[in-house]
Amino acid sequence: MSLSKSSLLPNVLKNLFVSDVRIVRCSHFVYNPDPKPAINGERTKMNMFQAINNALDTALKTDQKAIVFGEDVGFGGVFRCTLDLQKKYGKSRVFNTPLCEQGIAGFGIGAAAAGSTAIAEIQFADYIFPAFDQLVNEAAKYRYRSGDQFDCGKLTIRAPCGAVGHGGLYHSQSPEAYFAHTPGLKVVIPRGPIKAKGLLLSCIRDPDPCLVFEPKALYRAAVEEVPVADYQLPLGKADILKEGKDITMIGWGTQVHVLSETAEILEKEYKISCEVIDLVSILPWDQDTVCRSVCKTGRVLVAHEAPLTSGFGAEIAATIQDHCFLNLEAPVARVTGPDTPFPHVFEPFYLPTKWRCIETALKLMDY
Repeated sequence: MSLSKSSLLPNVLKNLFVSDVRIVRCSHFVYNPDPKPAINGERTKMNMFQAINNALDTALKTDQKAIVFGEDVGFGGVFRCTLDLQKKYGKSRVFNTPLCEQGIAGFGIGAAAAGSTAIAEIQFADYIFPAFDQLVNEAAKYRYRSGDQFDCGKLTIRAPCGAVGHGGLYHSQSPEAYFAHTPGLKVVIPRGPIKAKGLLLSCIRDPDPCLVFEPKALYRAAVEEVPVADYQLPLGKADILKEGKDITMIGWGTQVHVLSETAEILEKEYKISCEVIDLVSILPWDQDTVCRSVCKTGRVLVAHEAPLTSGFGAEIAATIQDHCFLNLEAPVARVTGPDTPFPHVFEPFYLPTKWRCIETALKLMDY
């Protein structure tokens, strides 16, 4: 399919300008609820922080060795994900910690190694960096360095991540790529309440240490009919949210909803068929699903909020080049944040919006 840049880009650039003005007043995405999962039984309406709370409640109820800890989790946390859990399970199982992320991670490693199911909250993902050494040098290597005699697999770290509209440089970052470089960890990013509950329970019960980065913009914006029952969803398995034949679009977390809206506009306005993939977890990540899609479409767009250089999109692009080179009709495109600290008032210009994704998709089609 060949399209003329001159005929298509003016409308996109016009929309880009309009979007940048509107984004100041509203979110950069429209939330798309998941279809009902194949899980029988009762469902109830929950937003994402309620679904996470429900998952933590389930874990504490079904595992007497489970403990939840972090800064301010006793009263519910700044995002209310642990609301009322201390009242229900007591201060010995749900408790506050000092304001020390390195200490939170270190305590979690020790508790998990001693037999507890440790569930830690880092209040903002931006502040996980003081715990970086504990996570990548201790948690990730504990089993390996002991020759499988010891492990801290029952360790889960939760951390709110991503843009929220007013977070600025210390409350808006997406640090997933730092940890994706570390064998021994698993890294998960949910796109909504149904996925958040099932993935969190899978992480809590996984034999390896897991990091769950929760896009904070979805805590209240994402609402779905969530199964009440105890259920788990697979790690390392991507979801194809929309099938298509012209472009493969890959994202995770909030960006999945940006790409879903992008795909709708491209199909309606330009008759371009897009396949939208939610990677779900980036360590491990589902190379098979991605490569099958790319071999079908021949064009790829990867979008993430983190900066361009060494973002996880680079790993996806390298893998696609390695396995799908002869099927590509254009270079792999990335729509990301720029290589700058996350801004405050200029956040609308930093984020990968649908208009930036549309502009890039049209260039791919016209390559």
